[in-house]
Amino acid sequence: MIEWYERCGLILNGQVVKTPVVIASMAGITDADYVLARKEHIGAAFIGGYSIDAETMEASRAMAAAGRDEFVYDDPIAELKMQTKALEGCGVLVGLNLRGSTPASYAAVAEEIGDSVVYEIDAHCRQPQMTALGCGEALLHEPYRIVEIIEALKALDVTVSVKIRAGVADNDAALARLLWKAGADILHVDLMDFGYARIRQIRNACPLPLIANNSITSFDLAMDMFAHGADMVSLARRSDERTLAGIDAAIRRRADEVGWYNAPKQLCRGGDVRSLAFCCLPVKHCPLIPFLEKVGLTREEYIDLKARAVMGTPLAQGKMTCFGSMAWCCKSSSPCMLRGIAAKTAGITDQEYMRLKRDLADKIMERVFDGMSEEDTD
Repeated sequence: MIEWYERCGLILNGQVVKTPVVIASMAGITDADYVLARKEHIGAAFIGGYSIDAETMEASRAMAAAGRDEFVYDDPIAELKMQTKALEGCGVLVGLNLRGSTPASYAAVAEEIGDSVVYEIDAHCRQPQMTALGCGEALLHEPYRIVEIIEALKALDVTVSVKIRAGVADNDAALARLLWKAGADILHVDLMDFGYARIRQIRNACPLPLIANNSITSFDLAMDMFAHGADMVSLARRSDERTLAGIDAAIRRRADEVGWYNAPKQLCRGGDVRSLAFCCLPVKHCPLIPFLEKVGLTREEYIDLKARAVMGTPLAQGKMTCFGSMAWCCKSSSPCMLRGIAAKTAGITDQEYMRLKRDLADKIMERVFDGMSEEDTD
């Protein structure tokens, strides 16, 4: 587990996540057996979607009768207990993707199952039988109802994910901010056709772990998401063992070779808020200046923040660099003789340098989101 944490730095629901590759829910398909057959190549899995009360179970029966795959059962609690029991000790973070008609329905499941799993609110399903009940995607038109479900679950001190479909709410960044403020722990985003630009927009709006979903079926596509703000990527229909194994292996190689598997692009090349870790002093007109204004930092606050954040670490060294400290140095992938000399003098490898930059980015995000206004951030 120490190796997994050092490689990816992911802890969710108190569990080290061994790889940022996730299986997304597919109603009638993704259950414990499906996950166990793929457990070697995934870090997390959301089983379901499961309907959890009389109204949604009746909708599931109607959908199944019309030919759609669904999990149909008489006792949702008994079914979920059986599924979670089968996944105990498998080494995969387990999430339950749930569809309920009231906050009380979600709370009833959490009271019975406990805090060993992540509870994922399905604000994603677009089947008319579900949306007619105000479930699934319909929740995105009334986000206050998602907030009520989050609050009901958080009252039981469990970890909450929200699965959303991009482009349905009036403003995805504002929705992400709302769900974060309400107490959600994870956002799982079906990006539809919006791509990495939308994941960057959401990353710049909230600090929650982000899972990017939809047609991410290769390492290159996963890297696009990672470079613009995603912490994990999820697969549904293409979650076959071969595809999962290939993406997982490539991510592990990158993590070991680079040190920060989901390092952002530099800000001037379209990076997200984390890329402030690679920016230099604000002494020239560049994308840094307007971005600092958007996140509510003055130039002086930004300078002080980074200087304090690296204090006592090897990044504070580097008098021979452009600005006297590796706090202001760019990515290891950008050739720089001065940065290389500074890192060697400090006794750190390129991989260690990037892991230190990841720590710096975490501190920057903590400060940015602690002080960010309610205005939207692109």
